[in-house]
Amino acid sequence: MDTTTIQLSKETKDKLSSFGVKGESYDIILKRIYSLAVKEQLRSFLMSSEGFMPIEDAIKEADKKWPK
Repeated sequence: MDTTTIQLSKETKDKLSSFGVKGESYDIILKRIYSLAVKEQLRSFLMSSEGFMPIEDAIKEADKKWPK
């Protein structure tokens, strides 16, 4: 596995370490935080009311487009 070095302030390093358990690497901690962030983004996207149409309105539009 390739590794890299990133610079963090001591404050940020301390905050990151608070998400881990003893002996856990920062790599593992950051992967877990990233995974949680991706899940939160997906949840926000799926639960967004942007572009939302109540089912009653959708049925009315469908009935107009495809009358029985």
